[in-house]
Order: sequence, then C-alpha cells, then structure tokens
Amino acid sequence: MSLKNKEQDDQYSPPSRIHLEHEEESRNDFQQFETNDQCRPHARIHLEPQEKPDTNFKQFVIKKLEKSCQCSSTKARNIIFGFLPVLQWLPKYNLKKNILGDVMSGLIVGILLVPQSIAYSLLAGQEPVYGLYTSFFASFIYFLLGTSRHISVGIFGVLCLMIGEVVDRELYKAGYDTAHVAASLGAVSNESTLLSQPSGKICDKSCYAVIVGSTVTFMAGVYQVAMGFFQVGFVSVYLSDALLSGFVTGASFTVLTSQAKYLLGLSLPRSSGVGSLITTWIHIFRNIHKTNICDLITSLLCLLVLLPTKELNERLKSKLKAPIPTELFVVVAATLASHFGKLNEKYNTSIAGHIPTGFLPPKAPDWNLIPNVAVDAIAISIIGFAITVSLSEMFAKKHGYTVKANQEMYAIGFCNIIPSFFHCFATSAALAKTLVKESTGCQSQLSGVVTALVLLLVLLVIAPLFYSLQKSVLGVITIVNLRGALRKFKDLPEMWRISRMDTVIWFVTMLSSALISTEIGLLVGVCFSLFCVILRTQKPEASLLGVVEESEIFESMSAYKNLQAKSGIKIFRFVAPLYYINKEYFKSSLYKKTLNPVLVKAAQKKAVKKKIKKETATLSGIRDEVSVQLSHDPLEFHTIVVDCSAVQFLDTAGIHTLKEVRRDYEAIGIQVLLAQCNPSVRDSLARGEYCKKEEENLLFYSVYEAMTFAEDSQNRKDIYVPNGLSFSSD
Repeated sequence: MSLKNKEQDDQYSPPSRIHLEHEEESRNDFQQFETNDQCRPHARIHLEPQEKPDTNFKQFVIKKLEKSCQCSSTKARNIIFGFLPVLQWLPKYNLKKNILGDVMSGLIVGILLVPQSIAYSLLAGQEPVYGLYTSFFASFIYFLLGTSRHISVGIFGVLCLMIGEVVDRELYKAGYDTAHVAASLGAVSNESTLLSQPSGKICDKSCYAVIVGSTVTFMAGVYQVAMGFFQVGFVSVYLSDALLSGFVTGASFTVLTSQAKYLLGLSLPRSSGVGSLITTWIHIFRNIHKTNICDLITSLLCLLVLLPTKELNERLKSKLKAPIPTELFVVVAATLASHFGKLNEKYNTSIAGHIPTGFLPPKAPDWNLIPNVAVDAIAISIIGFAITVSLSEMFAKKHGYTVKANQEMYAIGFCNIIPSFFHCFATSAALAKTLVKESTGCQSQLSGVVTALVLLLVLLVIAPLFYSLQKSVLGVITIVNLRGALRKFKDLPEMWRISRMDTVIWFVTMLSSALISTEIGLLVGVCFSLFCVILRTQKPEASLLGVVEESEIFESMSAYKNLQAKSGIKIFRFVAPLYYINKEYFKSSLYKKTLNPVLVKAAQKKAVKKKIKKETATLSGIRDEVSVQLSHDPLEFHTIVVDCSAVQFLDTAGIHTLKEVRRDYEAIGIQVLLAQCNPSVRDSLARGEYCKKEEENLLFYSVYEAMTFAEDSQNRKDIYVPNGLSFSSD
C-alpha cells in the first residue's frame, strides 16, 4: 500500500468507541484486576498561570464612573434607542410581509381581552372598567418598550388575586364595611352601591379600592424598574419552572374559590390571609341555602358552552386560522338575555352595573399607603417579571431572535408605573393569550397597538352596553381560563419520572400557595427549593473509580462493569462542592470506600504495645505469633487519588477537611493526591496553605497523571509501612 493510500485510510477510518456496560444494582462486590504494565518514566504536566492584573479598587470605581459619566451623541442615541426598542425595529418594519398577521393577532387578542378584563376586575377587587383600562395601557406601553415580538402583556389572574387580597385587607383596616363585598364595586342589587364611609374619608369604598390597587401597582413597578437598573435579573433564577408551575396551580385554586360565590349568587365577605381558601369554602357551605337559582342556572349554561368550545379550540388549533371567540359570544348573549329578561329586577341577580365611557383624569397613588403595601408589592413584582421574562425568552428562542432581560424588566415595570396614575392594577405576560397571539400570525410588537385600539373602542363606545351582564358569567369566564394551570396535574407522572425532586418542589409550592396564602406559598416554595439544592450537595454520590482497559478514562466501579482497579491505588470521586455542610459526609464516604486511618493508627499502636508487653513478660522468648503477624501485615494500598473534577468550590471547612484527611492517611503511610482541580479549587488550596511550595506536585491535572505518579514513586522508593493493619470502616 502506498503512503498516500495509507494516509487516506487513516483519515477516513472511524474512531474506536469505548463502551461501558452498566453494573447491576444488586451487585455487592466487584472483581479487581491487577495490571502488570512496565514502569515508565513519569512526565509531569506544568501549566503557567495567567498573571492577574493588579487592580486598585479605587481606580476601578473612578474608571467606571468616568466611563458612565462621559456624554456623547452616540452614547445618548444608544441610550434612547436601548430604552425605546420601537425606534430600532419600527423603521425596518416590513409592511407587506407582517401587517396582516399583526392585525389579525391583535384583533383576536383584543376581542378575547374584553370579557377577561371585565371578569378579572372582580378578582382584583375593582370595578369592571378598570380592567379595561389596565389591558389598554399595558398593550400600548409594551409596544414602545418591549423586546419580545410575541408575548401578550395585560391582565393576569394570579396577580389580580394578589392585588385583590391587598385591597380587601386595606379596606378592612380603613374601616370600610366588608360584610357585603359581592354587592360592592359597581354591583347593582337590592343593596346600595355606596357603602358606609368611615369618618374623615373623602371617597367611598370602590374609590378607596382603586387607590389601594393603583398604589400597590405603582410600588411593584418601581421594584421592577429598580431591578432592571441594578441588573438584578438573577433573582428570577431562584424561581424554577417547577416552582412557578406549582405556584400558579396553587394560586389557581384560590382564584377558583374566590369566584365560586359569584357562580352561586352569594353575597359573602372575601376571606384573606392564612387559610383563606378553607375559610371561603366554609362560608360558602354555611350560606349554600341562599343560592340564587337564576345565577346558578346561568353559570351552568355558560360552563356547558365554554368548556366544550375551549377544548374544541385546542384540538382544532392547527386547522383553525383563529380561535373561536366563544367568551365574547357568551358575554353578548348573556347580556342580552339579562337585559330583556330583566333578571336583576325579577330574580335579584348581581350584575356588572354602569361602566363609564372615556378615561378618568390621572391621579397620583396615595403616598401614605406605601408603607402598608410595600412588602406585598415585592412578591407581585417578582412574579410579574419572572413570568414575563421566562415567556419572552421561551418564544424568542422558538422563533430565533433574542430579547434583553433587563429591558423586559423596564418594560413590565413601566407597564405598572404609568398605568397606576390612570387607576390601573398590576400586569404581566400571560401564557394563554400569548399562545393565541402566536398561533394567529403575530410577527411583531405592532399587534399590541391593534389590541389597544380594540380596547379603546370598547372604552369609548361599547362599555355601557355591558350594564346588565351578570357577575356569574364573569366568574365562569375566570374559572374556565384556569384550565391550563389545573391541567398541570396530568404532567405529574412525567415530571416524577424525570425528576422526583422537582415534583416534590411542585407539590410543596402548590399546597402552600393554596392552603396558606399566595405570598407565603411563594416564599415557602423558594425556601424549600433552596433547601433541596443544599440537600443534593449534603449527601452526593461518592464512588471508587476504575480505569477502562487500554485507555486513560476512569469511571465509577459501582455503575459500570469490566473496569480495572489499579493495584495499591484507590481512586475516589466526590460529586459535589466540598463545604461545611457535607464535609463529614466526605470523610465518612472516603473512609467507608477505603479504610479509616484513625482506627488503623489506633490498632497499630495497640498491637505494638501488646507486642512489647509480651516480649518483656515472656522470658522464654515465646511470642504471640498472631499479634506479630497482624502488626506486620502490609496495607492493601499505598495511595489515594481524589478526583476533584466535580468539586466546584471549597470553603474553609472543606480545606481543613482535606488537610485532616491527608494528615491522617500520611500517619499510616498512605499518600493522598488531588487530581483535576479546577482553577477556583486550586486557588482555594493555595490560599488555605493545603501544601507547601515544594509539595505542589501533589496536585495533578488528570487522574491518569496522578495514578502514574503514584506507581512511579512507589516503584522508586519501594515504600514499606511497618506495623500495618488493614481495617475497613463501616
């Protein structure tokens, strides 16, 4: 064969793959293979570290300030264009290609938002018109500031629930009558719309509810803008997908419970605080005999229409160009039936009442209320921006473009701050409406303007026509839209199969959000999730490694078969950072897999003392041959190599633990070598003075290098450990 042909064969020959066979779980022991490789000179790897720049903190701060304070036309332009992304993409907008999809999606979402905005207003403790205000301003402001082309920003059920809980609490603290909550906030029944006013108040209950809602919304927006300014979007990483899903599902139970009284036509106080879900159901069952039959029949009819058509929309979404706006049809039909049937006059049904047209003059939030609602706004702001950022990144990845997380926080923050002056409440992205928007051909943020125009038309012209709309219909619309969150129970078997820990986090967050309260449930979920992370590192996997024959690859001998254990060397892997929480587990695992040096040292001392005692006590020279033999049995191995490839970091306790382990093993003649330490771990070992300058050869860049070093040093020095014993610690 010619040289050229041989090179071609080498070039195209497939690389040989290494296949490892998994060890059976019931396996209790393994066969160790000894290798008889000839010793060869050991070549050490030496890497020269990068020189770290000597940075002076004062100079660093001054340099940053100088850079930030420099002003130029280019920098001013970049700041303006960065803050208003619409100035970047709108001049490049492809009218022929995108306008049809944007108009269609904006129109459909606007039609869907009309009944949902009116319904969710009840959930937030506000009059119906304020839900329309909220959706209008959010759609338009996100068009100017948002970077996601597909998400729909507006009313979101969970945030409405959290706003409503704050509103009810503040109404109670302010001394307003809360005995007939269902009859307030624009409701028309046989009771008066204006409730008793405490002395010194300048507005009625519905007016004060709007003030509370707008104030907490303003504070939530301020927090979100502050998080964007200080670039603390990392807070959202503590809200895992399992945690957010469990929280939304748990909050959905609370939403469903709060709407159940409207379906039955009951006038009940709205429970809030710890255990509000259970308290509400107790109130419902105690007053079940007061059910309004007309409201109940209306609710059942609406459910019979909405549930099947919603399912039909989902099953045929690939065939339908746009979803059927069943909610709008139901609202129109129910309003006409209530108006011409005079259901309010005849059967005392609770209706939406007068919805004014136009806009109210702007009004600043109540600054005196800020201390009362500041803490509540934290949870609302975190949930709002976490859901918005996660949805925007998800759809951006799906459609091949990028979004700016910090700009998204600015966008959602100003979607709360600016509307709060126009009597609106908190908003965020919503998955259901975003999916509708995407499926109907949305191409850019321009669809938000179309949605805002639809809502503007309703606000200016159509809103008063919903005067006779029953609240039970709005309650049904809210409950039917919870299907997506409640359907998460179907995904639990798959989640359990993939990650049991995530499933437990989901259940804990869901139950605490539903049974305790939404805010405490979120806090419990975050704390429990962090605890689970700590738990995973507290007792991580620890195993002995074997080498794949004729290779430099090492794997766990408890996981794979046919691995060779080098004679005289134990290779130990610890799959977690080594810090104060798991330092004892590291030691116990190492001792269990190898031997306990403390027990071995104690046994050696005891054997030596016994030997000396026997020798001095026996004049005839008779010795205890068993003791002597035990005291001179060599240990099974001479070196322990710790594979640190999975050790991300060390703290002070971890460094002290490695020092202690090394000292104890060296006391019985066993050397400890560390392999595959990352630069962070190496720096920690150097700062912690794990080894002296001349002992840096105890740190290796690979396990194979450490093993070769151990074999060479053993063969050269012919280490002999006197008075050795072999004990394995359980």
